[in-house]
Amino acid sequence: MPGKLNLSAVELDTRDPLRGLLEEFVVDDCVYLDGNSLGRMPKGVPERLRQVSQTEWGMGLVTGWLQHRWIDLPARVGAQIARLVGAAADEVVVGNSTTVNLFNVTASALAVSLRRTIVTDEANFPTDLYVLEGLQRLLGDRLTVSRMPAEKILGAIDQNTALVLLSHVDYRTSTLLDMARITAATQAAGAMVLWDLSHSAGAVPVDLDACNADFAVGCTYKYLNGGPGSPAFTYVARRWQDRISPVVTGWLGHKVPFAFDPSFEPALGIRRMLVGTPEVLALSSLETSLAVFDRVSIQSLREKSLQLSEMFIAGLESRCAKHGFRVISPREPSRRGSHVAVAHENSYQIMQALIERRIVGDFRAPNLMRFGFAPLYQRYGDVETCIDALDEIMRTSAWAQERFSSRAYVT
Repeated sequence: MPGKLNLSAVELDTRDPLRGLLEEFVVDDCVYLDGNSLGRMPKGVPERLRQVSQTEWGMGLVTGWLQHRWIDLPARVGAQIARLVGAAADEVVVGNSTTVNLFNVTASALAVSLRRTIVTDEANFPTDLYVLEGLQRLLGDRLTVSRMPAEKILGAIDQNTALVLLSHVDYRTSTLLDMARITAATQAAGAMVLWDLSHSAGAVPVDLDACNADFAVGCTYKYLNGGPGSPAFTYVARRWQDRISPVVTGWLGHKVPFAFDPSFEPALGIRRMLVGTPEVLALSSLETSLAVFDRVSIQSLREKSLQLSEMFIAGLESRCAKHGFRVISPREPSRRGSHVAVAHENSYQIMQALIERRIVGDFRAPNLMRFGFAPLYQRYGDVETCIDALDEIMRTSAWAQERFSSRAYVT
């Protein structure tokens, strides 16, 4: 990797074996470094949505459930995601939001355990923490939620621990956890693990089956490029599928949904984790977006991601260290996800100045800028452009202009 980084951005882009994938996406003059929040749109999506809306729905109406196999979309798209996270095709299903899936899997796992404590990272993504708060309010003293620093979690697992809930990649710092080691240690103590893959699926190698994971969930609008609000996925290892009964029980999770039985009987396998009617338009868009991954291996994406982030960190430290920036992401590449977090007391204003220059990252309170490197469509030249702009914004104090201080609702 160091040898490659000695090349210019132009040379790296010319030699990039993945450069042809950029042509699969809708791209303009924006330097987009926020694929860790929302991925770019693949070019095939508008035509696919036109086909589904105008022909399949517009002309075919309700016949689309069978004629166009809409009913199979949750499992079909789940199989596409399965290969990206090291799972079997029948271990992943797509539907609902990440929040709903987190609640469903957490509560369902808790129901099969005699233990009553859930352990999680105190810095976990807020949705994960909010779900546990809601579950605790529901169950009262029948559930204890223990929050602590990630590095202390394994030492806190005891005979009362039912489940450990962790994010594979920390949404703030980009710290990548050792899934295999943590899963093995947790299971050795008699507990289960639920992994949130929202910030790793599609950019970081994940091997759920090889790690003997129990459960996982994840969103699809970040590195998987499913589009804003695209439905989330659920992974349940085969050994658990017929042992847990979902707590959120909807008609599509019934063994025979079109029998319209007034009592719930869970379907066999992963399909029992379905809840409501499939989001046909969103799933069709996601199915098209995921097809891009057929042309590339996750390992090659990971290699490019690390080259991009190493180039960014090196440029930031060589040219912008004097401006007070501090990289808080792990410096060891193998411990870092696919984004880099940078701290500065004026992070919000600096990011707004970048965005005005059409260089888009994001801000996370209280003082972090995040720069995401989505290797499917990222160019090495994007990194160089961003470093140039950061240096110029700081040298000229452009960030200090009053208009950059007004906080928007979405940051």
